[in-house]
Amino acid sequence: MKVPTLASASLFALTASALKEDYLYSRRLAKRGIDSQGNYNISFFHVNDVHAHLDEYSSSGTDCTRPERGCYGGYSRIKHTIDTERPNYNDSLWLNVGDEFQGTLFYTYYGGWKIAETLNQLGFDAMTLGNHEFDGGDDKLGDFLLNLTNIPIVSANIKSTNPKLNKTIKPYHIFPDKGLALIGVTTEDTPGISKPGNGTTFSNAVEAVQNAIDEIKSKTNITRIAAITHIGYDKDQELAAATSGLHLIMGGHSHTLLGNMSNAAGPYPTITKNKDGDEVFIVTAYRWGEYVGYIDVTYDCDGKILAYHGAPIHMTNTTKQDEGLQSQIDAWREPFAEFAGEVLGSTTVELDQTTCQQKECLLGDYMADAMYEYRKASSPDVAFALINAGGIRATIDAGEITRGEVLTAFPFGNAVVELKLSGADLWDVIEGIVSKVNVKNGKEVTSFFQISKGIKVSYNPSATSGGRLVSVDIADAPLDEATEYSFVTLDFLAGGGDNIFTATKDFVALDTQDEVLVQYIKATTPVSVELDGRIEAVSA
Repeated sequence: MKVPTLASASLFALTASALKEDYLYSRRLAKRGIDSQGNYNISFFHVNDVHAHLDEYSSSGTDCTRPERGCYGGYSRIKHTIDTERPNYNDSLWLNVGDEFQGTLFYTYYGGWKIAETLNQLGFDAMTLGNHEFDGGDDKLGDFLLNLTNIPIVSANIKSTNPKLNKTIKPYHIFPDKGLALIGVTTEDTPGISKPGNGTTFSNAVEAVQNAIDEIKSKTNITRIAAITHIGYDKDQELAAATSGLHLIMGGHSHTLLGNMSNAAGPYPTITKNKDGDEVFIVTAYRWGEYVGYIDVTYDCDGKILAYHGAPIHMTNTTKQDEGLQSQIDAWREPFAEFAGEVLGSTTVELDQTTCQQKECLLGDYMADAMYEYRKASSPDVAFALINAGGIRATIDAGEITRGEVLTAFPFGNAVVELKLSGADLWDVIEGIVSKVNVKNGKEVTSFFQISKGIKVSYNPSATSGGRLVSVDIADAPLDEATEYSFVTLDFLAGGGDNIFTATKDFVALDTQDEVLVQYIKATTPVSVELDGRIEAVSA
C-alpha cells in the first residue's frame, strides 16, 4: 500500500480556495530528487481532451457569456497555474494527452494554427495524439505537428507512410536528466471515428506499449517508465493489467472525472495491479481543460512507486489568467465573434447533451427531429433520422440560442444523407448499437445513438450482447424485416464511422448538420420540447 507524500505549501495555497473534496492530503514528507536509498521524486502535471477550448467556457461547454453562472478552463488559466507551480518543484513534467482539435470555433475557423501557437507557449514536455487530431487528415495534422516547437510527439501504436507524421511521431521519449521514459498510445478506434489516411495504421495498444517497454529496458538502464494514453479510462485499466514494467498511466479520451467529487467515476489516482502484481497508478483530467491533473510520485530504484500525492486542480473563474495569452485569445476571437454571436432563436428548456451516450437525451431528440423534418419536406418516404451520440459535443443552455452554440454542439461539419435499408438489416444495425458490437463484422460500435420522431426502440441492456434489442416500431407499426425503409443519417456514419453501418459511398451529401439545425431553430423558436421515450431501456 502506497502512502501519499506531502504537497508543497504553494500547491496547498493554490488549491485551498477550491472545494476540499477535489484534493488528497499528505501523510509523508519526501525529499526532492534522489535520496540516500536511491528513491526518486518527480511531479507530473497533465491535461487531456481540451477540444479547442482555448478560452473559458460555461458549464455546458459553450462560450462563457454569463460569468455569474461560472466560467471554467481556458488556456490562460492553465498557463498561469503551470507557470506558478512548476518552479516550486525540482523535477516535473508537463504533459498533453491529446484531442486538442475539434470542439469550438477556434478550430473551425483557424484549424490547428492557433492551437499550435498556444501549445508552444504552454511549454509542454511531451504530447500524445488523440483521435480528433486526425479529423483533417494526415497532411493537416503533419503541418500542425511541424509547427510545434520542442514538443516530442509520442504514440507507440501509430505507423504512417505520411512523411510528416513519420518524421514527428515516435513510440516513446526518454528524459535523460530524469532517468525516465514516457510512452504514448492512441485509441485503436481512430480509423472508425476520425479520418486518418490509408497509410496510417493503429495497432493493438497493449502490444505496442509492452513492445516499447521491452525495447526501453533492452537498450537503456531506465527503470522509471510512464505512459500518456488516449484510449479511455476503462482501456487504461485493461492496459495496466496486461503489461509488465509500467507503473503510471496518465490518460484521456473518455472524458472521465476522477477525484473525491460526488460525481467522480473513481479515485485520483485509481490504483490497480499489473501483470506482475505490482501497483499501477492511473490518472486522467476530465475534459475541456476544466481540470489540470497533478500527481507527485516517489519511485524506488526498480521503478516502482513507493509514495504519491495528487489531485486534479480545478480551473474556475477564481483562478488567475495569464494576461498575455488571454489578450491573444481575445484577439483571435474577434474575426468570428459577430458570426458566432448571431441569435437564432431561444429555448425555454436546457437542451442537454450530458447523457446522450447513455440514453435518450433532449439535444439528441431535437437534432434528429431537425434532420427528419428537413428531409421529409422533399422526400416524403423518409421514415426517421438516426445520429451518433458521440457527435453531440455540448449542451445548449436555456435562453437565447446563438450560432456559436450550435457550432460548439455540432462542430464536425457532417452532411445529412439519405439511406435505404431492409428491415432485417436495420434491426441488425440497432442491435449492434445497443449491444456495442456490429452484427455484420463483429467489431466494436463506438457510439450510442439518438433518433427522431417516427421510430421507437426498446432494448434490454442487461441481456446478452447480440440479443438486447426487444422491439423497433416505425410509424407506430412493428418493424417489418422484408420492408425497405428510407431514413436520414450523417455522411460520417454512412461511410463507416463509429462502425454503426456497413460502409457505403452510395449516397448524396445534402446540407450540413449544423445548418439544418440553424434553420430548424428559426422555424421552431421558442423551443419547448421534452423527452418522449423514443429510446427505452427495459428489464425484459
